[in-house]
Amino acid sequence: MSADRANPWEPYWERFAVSARANPAQAFRRRLIHALLGAGASEPGAAILDIGCGSGDLLAELGERYPRAAIAGVDFSHSGLAEARANLPRALLVQSDLAAGAPKELNVWATHAVCSEVLEHVDAPKALLAAADACLRPGGRLVVTVPGGPMSAFDRHIGHQRHYTRRRIASLLEEAGFEVELAAAAGFPLFNPYRMIVMLRGRRLIDDVRDSPGLLARSVMALFDRLLPRSLSDSPWGWQIVAVGRKRPVSAARSP
Repeated sequence: MSADRANPWEPYWERFAVSARANPAQAFRRRLIHALLGAGASEPGAAILDIGCGSGDLLAELGERYPRAAIAGVDFSHSGLAEARANLPRALLVQSDLAAGAPKELNVWATHAVCSEVLEHVDAPKALLAAADACLRPGGRLVVTVPGGPMSAFDRHIGHQRHYTRRRIASLLEEAGFEVELAAAAGFPLFNPYRMIVMLRGRRLIDDVRDSPGLLARSVMALFDRLLPRSLSDSPWGWQIVAVGRKRPVSAARSP
């Protein structure tokens, strides 16, 4: 079997990239990410790494929002990175399975990193976070988003292995060596109904969003694109989990 066929992300980016861009949950998550990256991402000398960059949509937005920062992306998908390379000539793009370790091009490279909607897919999330730590400079900031709440048929179809809670993602970051600055459950009350519609649609959603989304899917997405910005950034009931970890200074990392 070829490397491409062994990679489950190839069909995802080939079939669902258009719908992923239209998904209002993406815009909601990105607002959270920008708020959590902090002012340092705008400063000269900043270097922002997108872990699991796929076809580069978030990376392109990061490049536009933080024009003084160097930008880089890493992903396991050949097809996703091929599209990213065509659209992001200034970005450093690396094809790698980060769970196997940090590639040398990215070792201690980033001042900031984003890992958005990735950890739920991987067999070894702690190993991936440890590699993310190796990509960061001392004191560097990692922003993580992962799904919480129940898992839908579509989630399973695109490879979700687990969903998270605030406590679980905080523990995972600590186990990987990060100092946890924040773990929050965002999205209540409006993100949760959007997720419930996804769950009720079941496997029919797979056909709804394959290639270009149909009229029903577009209508629902447009409605929630207006509603989701009104969701809370933290509550006991939010189904969008977000966290911030900071790489410990070298002296602290070596302490027993």
